[in-house]
Amino acid sequence: MNHSLSSLNLNLLVTLQVLLRCCHVSQAANELNITQSAVSKQLAQLRECFDDPLLVREGNTLLMTPRAKTLLAELDVLLGQIQHFIEPMEFSPSKLTGTYTLASSDYVAQFLLPEIVSELVDKAPNLAINYQLWSPEKLELLAELDVELVSTMLPDVPAGLHGQLMGSDQPCCVMSAHHPLAENASLTLPELLGFPFASVSGGGDKDSFFDKELSSLGLKRNVQFNVPFFTSALTTVASSEMLLIIPEHIAVTMTSFFDVVYKPLPMKAPTYKYWLIWHPKYHTDPSHRWFREQVMGVIRSSSFSIGYSYKS
Repeated sequence: MNHSLSSLNLNLLVTLQVLLRCCHVSQAANELNITQSAVSKQLAQLRECFDDPLLVREGNTLLMTPRAKTLLAELDVLLGQIQHFIEPMEFSPSKLTGTYTLASSDYVAQFLLPEIVSELVDKAPNLAINYQLWSPEKLELLAELDVELVSTMLPDVPAGLHGQLMGSDQPCCVMSAHHPLAENASLTLPELLGFPFASVSGGGDKDSFFDKELSSLGLKRNVQFNVPFFTSALTTVASSEMLLIIPEHIAVTMTSFFDVVYKPLPMKAPTYKYWLIWHPKYHTDPSHRWFREQVMGVIRSSSFSIGYSYKS
């Protein structure tokens, strides 16, 4: 006799519970919404599985065996536990624990992250927030990384991932307010190429389009300083003759913190799109859904928001 769990269809336990409560095959069939012959067949399977008749006929009624009475008491508890096991997980921010990791550029870290953390810990005081600087090359490794949410600049949501659009704008050229080109109403390529450039590598691809355009014209710029941090790049640009190509909404914000100005580029510029990205393994999780909704809410309401504070 095979008594292993794999030999028992758990649906049979539901039939057994109803049968033992009713002690009547036709009533059990009605309650289970299956045929009487199907119930009789399942009862035969149950008798074989438990090596016990379970229900014994006495005249026009069925009587439970001692084993059946024991099983009925245990079934109520067991099936109740299984029902609880398969029910959707209840979620309460106040009970949320563990660590959630958000990856982004240092611009988000400096101007948006404090507000995001304040909002999250106010509603989920037991939640810990971890921050990582995001680099575009990590995107293909997202499935392997312990990163719940990524703020990044991409043309579209990559295949196999989920995302929500935060906003969009275009690139511009930033320079010191005292730069030789600072008073020019417009810029030309020869003028730009007469000066070195800084480049920000963190967060997303911000300026490769510029190099591709130059390459198509047989030209090349001099990138003198490459750094993953906006603040470091802008500090350098503000005190030198270097130029910097960054999203326009960031340039608008940075004019309040650095002695810089920004100008449109002398070419057709692409549209920058800003996304919150997450892996499908988190998509239906109630706590993650809440987490990304809170982050998006802060981003959209903040005066430093990505792609919302300014759109060209």
